[in-house]
Amino acid sequence: MDIIVRRGDSLWYYSQLFHLDLQLILDSNRGIDPNNVSVGQHIRIPGFVAQDYQVQQGDSLWAIGRQRNLDMDALLLVNQHINPNQLYIGQMIKVPLRITWRLVQGKQNYDFSRTMKDIRRLQSVYPFMEVNAIGKSVLGNELSELRMGKGSKRIHYNASFHANEWITTAVLMTFLNDYLLSLTNQNPIRGLEMSRLYQQTALSVVPMVNPDGVNLVLHGPPENPEWKNRVVEFNKGSTDFSGWKANIRGVDLNDQFPARWELERARNPKEPGPRDYGGEKPLSEPEAIAMADLTRNRDYARVFAFHTQGEEIYWGFENMEPPVSERMVNELSRVSGYKPVKTLESYAGYKDWFIQDWQRPGFTVELGHGVNPLPLSQFDEIYEKALGIFLAGLYL
Repeated sequence: MDIIVRRGDSLWYYSQLFHLDLQLILDSNRGIDPNNVSVGQHIRIPGFVAQDYQVQQGDSLWAIGRQRNLDMDALLLVNQHINPNQLYIGQMIKVPLRITWRLVQGKQNYDFSRTMKDIRRLQSVYPFMEVNAIGKSVLGNELSELRMGKGSKRIHYNASFHANEWITTAVLMTFLNDYLLSLTNQNPIRGLEMSRLYQQTALSVVPMVNPDGVNLVLHGPPENPEWKNRVVEFNKGSTDFSGWKANIRGVDLNDQFPARWELERARNPKEPGPRDYGGEKPLSEPEAIAMADLTRNRDYARVFAFHTQGEEIYWGFENMEPPVSERMVNELSRVSGYKPVKTLESYAGYKDWFIQDWQRPGFTVELGHGVNPLPLSQFDEIYEKALGIFLAGLYL
């Protein structure tokens, strides 16, 4: 919600008026000097929208505010053009509306278009969430990073490295929405105050690493005849892409990282296909390059890659992980019921590379049980178990 500064106003006053943490207002107005706001300046208030309201018989600003648990000055602030003592029936005014419900509806086929639409909706209501383009997919779909929090502990979550694991994006976006709701409504999640975690952490989220692959699984081949023929050929003539994990070029993005890549290459397919082909060299694909560049630039303290399925958490790589990783994974297991697994005979994954190059904690979290793509009927159960991991990732 946008408001216009009046004489005597301050960002601190707005935080009191709307019952918001001042830091959220500061972070929603990057580039504005909080000690030097000027009359007529536009300020964004997170967690609110300005709703149209038609004045009814007997209405007054005081009565309207009382009915909606709003200070009368909040109404005056968004209606500076009206005379509060001369309201008339049928007059249109603005009423601040606090958002107390999810904007993200994750329990649906969650494709690239839905992801981008929800990112835009979240950013419009929660402008303290930064959105950065970190690259493009093979087909030119934008890869987005969402950032929130100014703390020193830099944490990263990502989802949908694998195309038929798209439910991970829906689960992660739902958590992100709940986190933002908790911050602006000052409601704890499972007894944890999110404002404290916001102050301590800087959370980076890439909700969909493989948009082309996700769309292929959910909607079938692209309209472009060249790409359509190519992916059907990669899929051995089948138009059923439910088993497809790779990007649109048939390269498995989680076999693309320079962490014993040659060992994965030696035992896996040597040509493009639905899964397990790691490309002709590490970091050949734009999606993997974007993730590697982002990780180098952000200098994360820990990373979490969300996959499906198995309800397991992989936390080691070639004994390069730091000792703290074991303590952390035991807590992640406690809050989720997931099984910790130190190593698997697998290489060249994102968390493998992160552990190898930084010797910091990295985790691959396998959500849910069954055959990919997991059915939406599992969504609620998956989310409840994953929520403990999302939260623990912030407070550990």
